[in-house]
Order: sequence, then C-alpha cells, then structure tokens
Amino acid sequence: MKTEDIALFHRIVETGSLVEAADILNVPKSTLSRRLQTLEDELNVKLFHRQSRAMTLTASGSHFYNKTTPLLATLEQTFSELSGKEAAVTGHLRILIFPIPELLYITQAIFEFMDLNPALTVEIIVSSEPKDMIRNNIDLAFMLEDAFNENEMVARHIISEFVHFYASPEYLERAGKPTKPEELPEHNSILFRYPNGRIFNEVPFGKDRILSVTGNLCVNSLSTCLEAALMGRGIAMMPLPIAREYVENGKLVMLFEDIEPYEGKCFLVYPSRRFISLASQRFIDHVLKALDECLQNGACDREARTKGAIKPLI
Repeated sequence: MKTEDIALFHRIVETGSLVEAADILNVPKSTLSRRLQTLEDELNVKLFHRQSRAMTLTASGSHFYNKTTPLLATLEQTFSELSGKEAAVTGHLRILIFPIPELLYITQAIFEFMDLNPALTVEIIVSSEPKDMIRNNIDLAFMLEDAFNENEMVARHIISEFVHFYASPEYLERAGKPTKPEELPEHNSILFRYPNGRIFNEVPFGKDRILSVTGNLCVNSLSTCLEAALMGRGIAMMPLPIAREYVENGKLVMLFEDIEPYEGKCFLVYPSRRFISLASQRFIDHVLKALDECLQNGACDREARTKGAIKPLI
C-alpha cells in the first residue's frame, strides 16, 4: 500500500469529488480513479459511495480517513527527522496570499525556497475571496486576522502593521474633515469585507475604542479601497504602506494623526485537521526566518518601519 495513494484518498474526501480532486492535483481523472480502486482492492473495502455529482464516504471510508490522518502527519514528521534539515523536499505546494503590502516579500521568500528545493513545484493564489482551504487543497495561506476561523486553523503571527484613516482632499472639502472620533460615524466610510464574509464596520479606534461606521460602498480588495478613496468616495481605513505615496503627493490626507493607530496583524495559517506535509513544514520555517530577517534589517520597507508602519516580530 502506497502512502501516496492514501494521501490522494484524503484529497478526494476533502473535495468531495473525484473530478475536483483530479483538477486540483493536476492528474487525469482516470489515473486518480485507478489508484483509488487499487487502494480499495488492497483494503478489501469500499471507501466511497459513488454518485454522479459527488462521492460520499462509507462507514469504512470514514473510519479509514479518521485513522490515517494522524498517521500521515506522524509519517511526514518522521521523514523530516530522518532526512535532515538540509535535505531538499519534493511535492507540490498551493499557497494562498491575501493581497497585503508585503506580497512582494512573501513571493520573494517563496522563490528562495523553490531555489533551495528545485524538485518542488508551487502554485501561488493571490485572492481576497473566501476559499475553503481543505476543499481547495490549499496547504498554507497568508491572511489577515479576523479573515479566518481560529478554531479550524493553526495560525502563526508573521507581520504587524499600523492602520490609519484616509480621505481625499475632494471628499474632505465636500463633507468636512472629522477632527474627533465621534464625528467618524457621521461620514461615508468605504467598508471592507473579509474573506470569511465579515464586514469590517466595527472599526478599532486607538487602543480602547470601537466605532460603528456606515457607507454606501463595500469592497474586498485593498487596491479597490485605495482607488475609491482617491476618487473621493469616502473615508478608508488602510495600512500606511498602501497609502504613503498618495499622502506624500497630496492625493490623500491622513486623519487623526494624534491618535495611536490600530495594529493590524497578518498570519501564516494552515488547516488544523489536515496533516502538514514535509514541504509545508520546511516552508514555514523558511518563510518565518526570511521575513523576520527582512523586517529586522529593514530590507522589506526601511522607510515604512521608521515611520511605524511595519513592526518586526518579537
């Protein structure tokens, strides 16, 4: 019995479809079906109820899935211990990245890891749309806090940023410039929807205050939020690296500069109920070290750090 076939079985379970699993794994459906049949023959049990549109586990299949999940995790850990930290890894990684200011530095860390492990293949998915990591076979994701379910994920804090309020001079001339926190709910705010569906309309203000804001526009993209703010659609809450250039050239105005900004956090996450592959383990170690060194020496964004936009990890 091949461990690769057991891993393929897990992917079919998690997608609920032989076709979807084949598409995600980039293997022919016929190959996946044949390997599943081989596994069932070796076990002498039927693992799935095969239907026209979906596949559901039999009682035996459910038992096999639950029992082999920790076994695969233990096996991956054993491979890691035996192969040594310097050994190259193989396989395929699917990595989801929320479009954050540090996107460039995260991708650079990914490319460095690929150079160290030339037998590895990687797929990078940049999206602010909600995606089920299990169903979509996503190994790792870089996501903002409140954008994922903490009960379903293992999360490692990697980056902190200070987030400020901004508006265009045109909007402020038309609607007036708010000078006190109490005035913010009276303005039109550009709302933000996280990948988990939550709308960011209860916004932190300073250290100990939450304000309810309203607006006639809701987006799920930082670039769209920036564009809307530049066009005078309302007040936006964004990380400083996104808006700095436009503050410096006068196209945006930072509001409430005398109040300590909200500290937003980005996490590296992966599903808690799936075994983590050797490639994922090695990548987590690599990216945490690379980003920490980048932030510590200022190579990521020296100017942003001196202005308090990005904080190194402690």
